[in-house]
Amino acid sequence: MVDVVVCFLRADGRILLYRRENERRWRVPSAEAGGEADGVARRLCREWAAETTHVRAGDPVEVDGSRLLPYLFECEPGEMEAGIETAWVHATEIRRRETVEGSWRAYRSVSPTVGSVRDDRTHGSAYVSVRALEVLRDRAGEGADWTALAERATALLEARPSMAALGNRIDRAMWAASEDESPAALERAAWEEIDRALAADGEAAENAAERLEGTVLTLSRSGTVAEALSAGEPERVVVLESRPDREGVGVAERLAESLDVTLTLDAAVAHLMEEVDVLLVLADGGVVNKVGTRTAAVVAAREGVPAYAVAAADKISPSTEPTLESVERGAITESEAVTVECPLFDRTPPELVSGVITEDGVLDAAGIRERAREHERRARWKEPNPSEG
Repeated sequence: MVDVVVCFLRADGRILLYRRENERRWRVPSAEAGGEADGVARRLCREWAAETTHVRAGDPVEVDGSRLLPYLFECEPGEMEAGIETAWVHATEIRRRETVEGSWRAYRSVSPTVGSVRDDRTHGSAYVSVRALEVLRDRAGEGADWTALAERATALLEARPSMAALGNRIDRAMWAASEDESPAALERAAWEEIDRALAADGEAAENAAERLEGTVLTLSRSGTVAEALSAGEPERVVVLESRPDREGVGVAERLAESLDVTLTLDAAVAHLMEEVDVLLVLADGGVVNKVGTRTAAVVAAREGVPAYAVAAADKISPSTEPTLESVERGAITESEAVTVECPLFDRTPPELVSGVITEDGVLDAAGIRERAREHERRARWKEPNPSEG
């Protein structure tokens, strides 16, 4: 049996399919493993994309005497050689197009799941919410009935109750499809919601970039914040370590490729704030973000530093009592002799935030309340007759 590496390259919620001249079937980058599957996968990615980040490897899929070894990578699309037709498509297009046998099964081996959404402690809500929409899209694309799809949507909502963006985006897709209650309607709604979410996050980042100057302090990991920092070109960025998962370390290392970056301990925020001109964080809820945000906002207020939250409007929660997730005691100690409280998120009082920057600009209290009411209305897809609400 021949081992074949197949690489799914994902960019902006879509994956790469290609075919050469005179070929009928679409395929994804692949090559014989030759006993070095990981190395072959990375080489393939370098040939097809400008920048790649490994996401996961999946279980093998047996097809006609071959064993497919699936890999999933995030990427920045690169230039393709002449004579190759390419298409960046939503993954469920694999089922509609004439593709190499086993392509869909291989994709499903590396596709997002409710479990991967629940367990992702390093990405921000912009990223995780799109992955949740992909879970819903893929299940709808397989033709699951409405009851099964509603159960999957509910499981996604319960997986990350602290992420208002995830809840609002799942609710919008389900609301849009609730009249037909068909898998085709939900698949289309999920496609549209993925595209809308990515555009909204980008526009919010552009608006935030206009307010960045001097030294900017941030924490945790957010694609929206990173995009704002890159577009705004501040003189210097201070990144908090962001315990307990320490995702700030990776953020600092990546930002340092193009910006002057200082990485520091969470507990040093008061010490560094004297040098800071702007505090920029991701907002979810009102304002819910990685634990440590409230501390940073309190210190910023003490030092007269403006604190901005950047968020797509989907991150405004209709709930006045957001659920705040915690992590297991092992994140800080294995001792059973002490009581452990290890919150993953905290809530910053609105009076400590200078403004919430969205794709629609800076929202005032009335604008925030209006968005919250819209989100609440769409959440009624769970009710027996949602159109009557």
